[in-house]
Amino acid sequence: MSIITKIEVQKKNQDRVNIYVDEEFFMAIYKELVFTFNLKKGDNIEEDHLRQILKDEMFLKGKNKALNILSKTSQSEKKIREKLENDFEEDVIDEVLDFLKKYNFINDNELASKIVTTNVNLNKYGKNKIKQNLYNKGIEKSAIDEAISEIDVDEEFENALYLAEKRYARVKNEDPKKAYAKVANHLAYKGFNYDIIKSVLNKIFKSDYNDDY
Repeated sequence: MSIITKIEVQKKNQDRVNIYVDEEFFMAIYKELVFTFNLKKGDNIEEDHLRQILKDEMFLKGKNKALNILSKTSQSEKKIREKLENDFEEDVIDEVLDFLKKYNFINDNELASKIVTTNVNLNKYGKNKIKQNLYNKGIEKSAIDEAISEIDVDEEFENALYLAEKRYARVKNEDPKKAYAKVANHLAYKGFNYDIIKSVLNKIFKSDYNDDY
């Protein structure tokens, strides 16, 4: 039998405590579990049995926290891990993520595809901005590359043309070169690449200003 030699509240997270057994760190858990299982300094314990009980409880809490986050908005695996890091040990987080993936609560490929659809159809962004948005969501590179590859080139061009025409309507009375630059910069900000921007500008301005772009 082993003995609980110290239970101390963590400095960075007052809701968690570190448990020491036989003067060595045993595990970190939520403070409330100390009361739930009536753990006290000086208690005799069976380490393996107590570790499994507490780990199971932490898994349930981690799972519930993750599901609560996902009930509000879809998240990538990386973002869920980040949101659990302050409260749970890595092995518990890994177990929670395995559960979430098994039951398709998180799926980076599906999330990436969903974001691409929204960005293309509603926001009318170009590939560069969409790729950055996916990266900011914490989606893994392979899922990003796959989702980006599904964007139709013709649809991307039509979106660029639509945005360019809207911006041109606002600046068409300005100096032609300034108007040209403003439309070009707008399309670059929206995430379109050089070739698409050049083609769109040629179509709208029907000029050689693109030599300066």
